[in-house]
Amino acid sequence: MAATNTAMSLVLCLLVMIICSTHRLLQPQSQLAAAASSSPFSSRSKISKDVHDKTVSFTLYQQETMNRTGYVVVPGVDAPSPARVTSDAGEPSADRQPFGSMYVFRDNLTVRADSSSRVAGVAEGTSISTSFDGEDGLRSVSLAKITLHHRGYRGSVSILGGTPNITRPSVYPVVGGTGDFLYAVGYVRSSPVDTRGRSRTTYKMELRLYWPPHAYYAPIP
Repeated sequence: MAATNTAMSLVLCLLVMIICSTHRLLQPQSQLAAAASSSPFSSRSKISKDVHDKTVSFTLYQQETMNRTGYVVVPGVDAPSPARVTSDAGEPSADRQPFGSMYVFRDNLTVRADSSSRVAGVAEGTSISTSFDGEDGLRSVSLAKITLHHRGYRGSVSILGGTPNITRPSVYPVVGGTGDFLYAVGYVRSSPVDTRGRSRTTYKMELRLYWPPHAYYAPIP
């Protein structure tokens, strides 16, 4: 009797499994698609379709004003030679800082060099002087987050790199991104285009971004 009950139980289990499998196979494709869309990895197909092997370029202008959008928050060590370097106008240059000086900024990014043009994003970060006593005071290590809402894109990219001379063009590698720039790589070239006295500077920022093939296989937050 016990053996008969065990056999009946096994038969019932097999029938249930067959019915469930048959129901799954006969389920409409629309329902299967809806179930798949709820998966946390369902956006992979969108990433592959939209940005796989894609490049995009932006040119914006960083509007920086000393003691308004950026401040020296750490004065650095005593380095009289860089501190006494003067600008062409004979005034102390705000760009030249002693070793260890930390400059923190939050500057608007506009679509044209004119500061009154449309704001398309924000650059916020810090720059730390690495010039020793007796040098020109222009070397630094910089990091920044560039947040954009421009040409249909929303998100941010992060950059990190050295600046050999802040009065000349510098290139920074892109080390990460968020939003529409998730898994983007590339570089940002920053070039001073308009220096007004010692306090206000406009930088041309050229962003060159690329989504590599492996972005399709990366995890989605």
